[in-house]
Amino acid sequence: MYSSTHDKPEPGERIGLLAGAGRFPVEFAKAARAQGYSVFAVGVAGMASDELADHCDDFVTAPIGRVGKTIRLFRQAGVSRAVMAGKIDKTILFRKRWWFWQLLPDWRALHMYFNYCRENNADDTMLLAVIREFGRDGIVFESALNYAPELLVRHGFLTKKKPSPSQWKDIRFGWELAKKIGELDIGQTVVVSDMAVMAVEAIEGTDAAIHRAGTLCRKGGFTVVKVEKPQQDDRFDVPTIGADTIKTMSEAGGRVLAVECGKTILLDEAEVVAMANRFGIAIVSISAEELALRVAG
Repeated sequence: MYSSTHDKPEPGERIGLLAGAGRFPVEFAKAARAQGYSVFAVGVAGMASDELADHCDDFVTAPIGRVGKTIRLFRQAGVSRAVMAGKIDKTILFRKRWWFWQLLPDWRALHMYFNYCRENNADDTMLLAVIREFGRDGIVFESALNYAPELLVRHGFLTKKKPSPSQWKDIRFGWELAKKIGELDIGQTVVVSDMAVMAVEAIEGTDAAIHRAGTLCRKGGFTVVKVEKPQQDDRFDVPTIGADTIKTMSEAGGRVLAVECGKTILLDEAEVVAMANRFGIAIVSISAEELALRVAG
């Protein structure tokens, strides 16, 4: 497992940002610049938010299949340290039969795929392959949390509403299953109702899994559990929740969101908490050890 051993760069140093979809890249850029770093972002075309340009020193886009172009852009910008942030939509690989010709990967993308991804196309495999390919040019990926640790969720109850005794049982049940699917690199989220699994997150992502649970659990009231993978590499795919998570839960009928404290990124906390209180959704941030004691007690 990766651990952060690199010294933190000096303020003013240029940090590369490989940005996917969602709010995380924007919040990272804001936090890094607030600490005095210069942020050069390459957004994945069609995924990264246009808002990112307002919070970076420089912002360009590149197609997902042009790994060589992205490496050249980083090198030309003088980037030697970089971070990944945001969701990369892998479903593009399965939407069309001829996806290869649609993406038109360059030779660096092909080198990456055939040398590092032959075993499978799981998230960890593919993202580690990206890190290895960039590393060939001296670009080292680090955890975004090295620069923005304040994005980690605080411990305890975040909302006015708290889980009921039966919901605590669902949290523990879902927690154990979520750790198992994380170990297998399937996903990080399990949706549970009355000790039954309604949905398991896979390639579609958390919000789509929650929506699917809503179609299966018409009565609503279900619990969403999101945890860190046992083998989590915090350079990528750190569990993340935000306003979209709460909005999706409200639409689908979810009533409890349980996350792993100190391991989960919470974006736009004030907005998330206010929205959850308005919708009557309980959010709890807890550790595995504390959860075991609470349910046992």
